[in-house]
Amino acid sequence: MGQKLAEIAQTLKDANKKVQLIYAFNGMGKTRLSREFKELISPKTEGDEAEEDARTKILYYNAFTEDLFYWDNDLEGDADRKLKIQPNGYTQWVLQEQGQDQNAITYFQHYTSDKLTPHFNVEYTTRMDGREVTIKAFSEVTFSFERGDDTQENNIKISKAEESVFIWSIFFSLIYQVVSILNVAEEDERETDQFNHLKYIFIDDPVTSLDENHLIELAVNLARLIKSSTSDLKFVITTHNTLFYNVLFNELGSKACYMLSKLDDGTFLLEEKSGDSNRSFSYHLHIMNIIKHAIEENQIEKYHFSLLRNLYEKTASFLGYKEWSDLLPDDKEAYLKRIMNFASHYTLSNETVAEPTNAEKETVKFLLNHLIDNYSFWKEEIINA
Repeated sequence: MGQKLAEIAQTLKDANKKVQLIYAFNGMGKTRLSREFKELISPKTEGDEAEEDARTKILYYNAFTEDLFYWDNDLEGDADRKLKIQPNGYTQWVLQEQGQDQNAITYFQHYTSDKLTPHFNVEYTTRMDGREVTIKAFSEVTFSFERGDDTQENNIKISKAEESVFIWSIFFSLIYQVVSILNVAEEDERETDQFNHLKYIFIDDPVTSLDENHLIELAVNLARLIKSSTSDLKFVITTHNTLFYNVLFNELGSKACYMLSKLDDGTFLLEEKSGDSNRSFSYHLHIMNIIKHAIEENQIEKYHFSLLRNLYEKTASFLGYKEWSDLLPDDKEAYLKRIMNFASHYTLSNETVAEPTNAEKETVKFLLNHLIDNYSFWKEEIINA
């Protein structure tokens, strides 16, 4: 029987484990779970001290964290591009009060390039709509890139993947500091008392857009940081990336592992698992069953294209094909690849998700049957399931 996300959040809290690792496919409610967990640990209150009070009990990284950052692309001049930070107490606390800007830059360059450099602004004044406006420090970021000929390109726009790495670097620099401070057992000997009441760090899908080598390194570094924590601080980590999940599973010692699923009635199921993803829940078979069930019940949604592409990518990798699209029927490869790419990347923040057309639903059915019928890998998997 399913539960509401608030009930699952309570289950995680009651477990009282140092580390809880949760796998869930995209669209299963990971980000909403992080919000429910935050509300459970630190409910919303009225007044100016509400945000500060929340930070003293729980730190969390999720899609809402990334939403604090947005681009001003200087459409008129096409030269002064800035990554702007929405006014909020969180980044002011991390960057200005805790002084984590240089550490964040170091982490960012480690995962991207030492030639790609973020620059946080100092406070300055400018004119807007005929009046003088003060722009606060640490409210804008520009990026420069040093070229091999000793020249420097300024005010560049970085990729979405690099942007995600940058935001994660800010958060990671903070939790590294938090763990170090809380590892000092005597409270009166700590360099600050701001973290004394912190109980949880909730991390929802950090930078899974990294290449495999850097993603593994990020997972290893996060696991090492967690293992180095000697305080009562507890961690909840959710992800849809099996590589990230498996590295954390193998690197972390004592932890509780779960799989989060969404049921047809809108409730959720949190199943306890043991072993890495392939042994504990055979995630590729689970994906196939999700798609098959959606086809049988005529409940296909746009995200099923993402799951279907995941199956094709796994099969292509296992069979040694260079591209997942090599598995598509030769006479329809270009057409089906275009449909799969478009439908599996529909989740733009400003895009309304429309129900799939009947033709799209038939395409999902056709592509799943094609994969099962034409590649022995899947026949063997189904027989052994």
